[in-house]
Amino acid sequence: MVFPPPESADDDGLLAIGGDLSEERLLLAYRQGIFPWYNEDEPISWWFPNPRFVLFPGELNISRSMRTVINNGSFQFTIDKSFDTVISNCRNVFRKDQSGTWLSPDIILAYTRLHKLGHAHSAEAWHKGELVGGLYGVLIGKVFFGESMFSKKNNASKFAFIKYVTHLQKQGIQLIDCQVYTPHLESLGARMISKSDFSALLKRLIS
Repeated sequence: MVFPPPESADDDGLLAIGGDLSEERLLLAYRQGIFPWYNEDEPISWWFPNPRFVLFPGELNISRSMRTVINNGSFQFTIDKSFDTVISNCRNVFRKDQSGTWLSPDIILAYTRLHKLGHAHSAEAWHKGELVGGLYGVLIGKVFFGESMFSKKNNASKFAFIKYVTHLQKQGIQLIDCQVYTPHLESLGARMISKSDFSALLKRLIS
């Protein structure tokens, strides 16, 4: 059970096609910075983008407006309270300019299995007892590999992300992998680094 060297990924970041979503293969992939991303009617595709979009927790940017949101008690924050619902919402929530989702039933089953084994985690934002935002990803060593997020109320996903990154930093996590660019995460402090720098960080931060 091996992957090609990550540096052999093509210009778009595609590294390999095929395999399965077993716990062993997923963890092997993440330890090398590789992740699955494919449409439901396609074979499993494995990716290693270059450059890599990451957030260093110490560089988290919290705007004045978000500080107000955090401090005014609009949302309540939890961790791993509702993983199943978070990943289901990530699949079902409407996304502008997207006609579908890559979160197939097989993907959901695989990451739910990782969650039950203690490798995948969710962060939740609640409003008046209703889950209105959240995110999930995989935690290995001192790296959190973010996978997807959703929001049903303005600022809910940002709130969950900020609170979770702050929590992870206190736990000694040194890198948040955001995978590919989004303006949403750029506004929170994420930036591009080279694939060589990313691989070097993984070797140092994942035992």
